[in-house]
Amino acid sequence: MNVREKAIALTALIGIGLALGPGTLAQQQASVPDAPTPQAPTALPGTNGPITPGIGASDGTPNSNASSSNPGQGQSAPAAPAPKVNHAAPPSTQPANTQDTPPEQGIAAVNASFVSQVTEVVVPVTVKDSKGNPVAGLTWRDFTVFENNARTPLRVFSVDPRPISVAFVIDQTLPANYMREVNESLNAIQGALTPYDEAAIFTYTNGAKEWTGFTGAQGARLPAVLSLAQAAGTDPMVPINSGPLAGCNIYQNGNCVDPNLQPGRSTAMNGYISIPKEIHTLNDAILEAAKELSTRPKERLRVIYVISDGKEYGSKASFNEVRKYLQTNNIAVYATLVGESARWGEGWLDRFHLPFEAYDNILYKYVAATGGDMFSERGVNNIEKSYAKIADEARNQYTLVYASHESIYDSRWRSIDVRVDRPNVVVTAKPGYYPSAQEYK
Repeated sequence: MNVREKAIALTALIGIGLALGPGTLAQQQASVPDAPTPQAPTALPGTNGPITPGIGASDGTPNSNASSSNPGQGQSAPAAPAPKVNHAAPPSTQPANTQDTPPEQGIAAVNASFVSQVTEVVVPVTVKDSKGNPVAGLTWRDFTVFENNARTPLRVFSVDPRPISVAFVIDQTLPANYMREVNESLNAIQGALTPYDEAAIFTYTNGAKEWTGFTGAQGARLPAVLSLAQAAGTDPMVPINSGPLAGCNIYQNGNCVDPNLQPGRSTAMNGYISIPKEIHTLNDAILEAAKELSTRPKERLRVIYVISDGKEYGSKASFNEVRKYLQTNNIAVYATLVGESARWGEGWLDRFHLPFEAYDNILYKYVAATGGDMFSERGVNNIEKSYAKIADEARNQYTLVYASHESIYDSRWRSIDVRVDRPNVVVTAKPGYYPSAQEYK
């Protein structure tokens, strides 16, 4: 086909298209399928209409009372917004005095109970047999809890391990030989913790010192700080109050040249007996650790671990003040007793306080007041084992949660009595607590 024939054919096709008209072309294009049209989103479960911010879901039913604001234009007035409804169920006014209903199980139930506005109390419980071995396999039916001598039903029962936030408090006023054993045992602390735990390090001599805040238990920071926190300890000596070594040997006009060296210091009283006093600020150290620990989440187990001989003298805070702070913030004190207080028999005698003398051991008071535990150990190997034993005991406890029947506005002391329906067992739990307003915010 030459060029002329091609031109004649093209002219014929154009003529045919004009003869048929645009309708025929539209019918040919109608056979081509269109793209799928967008579908309206499905309604949320439990709703029958749109959701308005601040109001919630409506049922989609038109308002029968709605009338046209301008009948001439034929437009109806917008419907009034639905009233805001509080879907929270009202609290029950009937006291539950039985334990027929089983509590919720698992750690997820424990976490959910902490955010409620009910006065729920968490009680970690340790149960041991007569030989000191933990008793496993108990159920919620074996436990009975009394608050202020009134039986309270359990809301949650859990045996799942909880992550620990532990603040280590290390006594640096120990004699040099005992301090050396403690320094060598500090490397075993990290092995007693899990990656879910966190730790902070505190030491004390004449006052408390924080070496690091809470950091990961299996991180590189914890062993580095523990190596920096080691100390040489003290060398106790017999005080000298008379003789050539007692004061200054160079006198001028009956007084020592340096008033800081003579007996009686600047008072210039040669007959004044000045025996140096030991300083053991254990109360201040525990209080500083408790302040830092009180900021940790409530889902974690708050523990203060003390490594000391238990001596106390020179603290600004009293034992009663620190004990109340611990009981208010749900903090348990565990301890490894070292030094002379760890000797058999002597540790028991150290609990007796002589008037006008330092307290030889008050750690057992903190442990008993907070539901913790304490081991008396001597030697590096035994001290290292105590870290693992106490950490395992604190983590694997029975967690009981009950709803207090007392008013949230009553800040007085509330006693707790936990009983286990098993013979020849030793139950360890906190004896009570002071309610805190921050638990209900």
